[in-house]
Amino acid sequence: MRLKWHGYFGLAIIIAAEILLFARQPFVSTWFTPIAWTGYILFADALILRKRGSSLFHDRLAEVPFMAFLSVLCWLVFEVYNLRLANWAYVGVPGEPFQRTLGYGWSFATIFPGIFQTAELLDAYGVFSRTMRRPFKWGPAQLALSFIAGLALVTIPLALPRTIGAYLFAAVWVGYIFLLEPVNYRLGAPSIFRELEEGRPARMWQLLTAGLLCGLLWEFWNYWAAGKWIYIFPMFQNLKLFEMPAPGFLGFPPFALECFAMYSFCMWALQADRWGILNTRRAAN
Repeated sequence: MRLKWHGYFGLAIIIAAEILLFARQPFVSTWFTPIAWTGYILFADALILRKRGSSLFHDRLAEVPFMAFLSVLCWLVFEVYNLRLANWAYVGVPGEPFQRTLGYGWSFATIFPGIFQTAELLDAYGVFSRTMRRPFKWGPAQLALSFIAGLALVTIPLALPRTIGAYLFAAVWVGYIFLLEPVNYRLGAPSIFRELEEGRPARMWQLLTAGLLCGLLWEFWNYWAAGKWIYIFPMFQNLKLFEMPAPGFLGFPPFALECFAMYSFCMWALQADRWGILNTRRAAN
């Protein structure tokens, strides 16, 4: 199958954005990151479609606005944490409220599609697809322990004084995995825990890898943009790769699992299967 038109369109967006960025075109320089991610998501989708014969935009188009909306909604959870823990700040963005809000919304809307399309691209090309392990059974005690651990991880950083909590944002990057995965498992929503129980760790590895790859792209594209985020947390500021202190890249793989857990729970709550917009066998992947 030949690459579909939206793949070429996405690639053209990335190339044009790079050219206009270094020409310092104001709009592109300010919003370079969401522009580049929009192009990437379209290009990745076309590659998936060419390899597999199906893709998010081609076969599950009704899911796209839900994915974008939930991407914004769930990322705002982390923005609330940041108000308290002060780990990053935005610079170079417009002061006009409407334009700034629209740009932030566009940026946040690309997070879930970027991660999930990358994971699906890895799956389409067989990366980790044949990975198997011995099945096992999650017991009630294990699920309860995971939930309690997750609840502690996402609440303790907020409960501590800010000067201490600022060092604990890493707990937030893993906490929602342990909090929501046992819930998704019990609800029958798409769950990494269930797939591990069934001896199918492929999606977990694909998401972990996608998180790291997306993290590298986020930081690379962010570094050159005029409107960007910078990291202000009180550690490793002398060990930066782009704007990110290098150890911070370890947070991107679990962040991808966290996004999956959040998305699965939200789509279950929205009863997405009833509307025919979510394939629960490969949801968000």
